[in-house]
Amino acid sequence: MSVLTIEPLVPADREVWQQLFAGYNEFYGRTMPPEFFDHSWAEFSADERMHALGARFDGKLVGIAHFLTHASTTSADACYLQDLFTAPEARGRGAARALIAAVTDWATANKCGRVYWSTHESNNTARRLYDQVAENRGFILYTIPLP
Repeated sequence: MSVLTIEPLVPADREVWQQLFAGYNEFYGRTMPPEFFDHSWAEFSADERMHALGARFDGKLVGIAHFLTHASTTSADACYLQDLFTAPEARGRGAARALIAAVTDWATANKCGRVYWSTHESNNTARRLYDQVAENRGFILYTIPLP
């Protein structure tokens, strides 16, 4: 049986992390330039504004979670789980659930008032998990892309 661990990313994770993050972006129809990955990795390495955790089966990185906090007008700071992705071969084995739990633990330890995230309405596989671990309050997300 494989051992699942959730840990912060380390420099040796860079290559596999980038493959996973590219897979996440491809899922949403995006192709990102190399400098995008460089910027994100630098932010996660600094661990100040944006944070990252990795899910590992027997030491092999198979999932990632990226998150950040922001001020809230109606509660303590909020923790936004921006990106969550697991490698196809690791799906259905508890990595995503464990990553969500670890982000929730981090947010609790950092006195956040809530953890939240969004997903596309067609992402049925993920939504089955999300409906088990969180409350869908029915909000609709609107976006204005800027240059």
